[in-house]
Amino acid sequence: MDISDEQIKQYWADGATVLRDVISPEWRERLAAAIERDIAEPGPFDHSYDVAGGRFHGNLRVWQDDADFAAFCLDSPAVEIAQTFLRATRLNLLYDQLFVKEAGADHRTRWHNDQPYWPVSGRDVISVWVGLDHTTAENGRLEFVRGSHEWDRWFQPEPFGPNSGNSAYDQNPDYEKMLDIEADRDAYDIITWDIEPGDVYVFSAMTAHGAPGNATTDQRRRGYTVRYCGDDVFYDPRVGISAPVLVDGLLAGDRLDSEQCPLVYAA
Repeated sequence: MDISDEQIKQYWADGATVLRDVISPEWRERLAAAIERDIAEPGPFDHSYDVAGGRFHGNLRVWQDDADFAAFCLDSPAVEIAQTFLRATRLNLLYDQLFVKEAGADHRTRWHNDQPYWPVSGRDVISVWVGLDHTTAENGRLEFVRGSHEWDRWFQPEPFGPNSGNSAYDQNPDYEKMLDIEADRDAYDIITWDIEPGDVYVFSAMTAHGAPGNATTDQRRRGYTVRYCGDDVFYDPRVGISAPVLVDGLLAGDRLDSEQCPLVYAA
């Protein structure tokens, strides 16, 4: 894996970077087929929804029900990518997730940071987001606020689907309402990259990010993301966590080592 010192520095300084052509055609074919299987028969954590003009398909923890997703999470370049950026001596899988914006699904993924949704504390929490399509502003490339991972601001989780209200997440008194970044974009240093199949976004769980909808009539935007946790991460089931990523049997302060969050690398 050819990851430069400059890319690692960019990740730690900016909170996000991009790697080019690091996922082989063979892996992409396996992931694409697995995505179609999940769309046809969604797993138990499906969170898809229809919007005017198209459909968004989302699901998580899909690796537990599909051998190809499992192989990618446990034994693919994603493990080396996460380990290299975190300089980890140990690495746990947190979970994986699908984000498929079909053509016409012109519904924005609102700005947020991820870690408030997840039952983990620590700095070494990373997402490896695999692109399977030519992805631009028109069909939903990711956007990141440069340096926002260093704000130490925890934003209240809210649902992503339209017309779903705020009932899905308990309100955490230690969190704040998400900033309206989209209404004042010029006030923020927003970075983004077009990507091609096989490219990867790598970003911190604390980086504020979002994505436009898919305004095209003939292009999909398939993203498959794997989240990993490194050396300084411990289980932390705070108020407001997304229920599907809670881990039965773990207590606050435990290492993540479990059937749900296996150790995938150890020095």
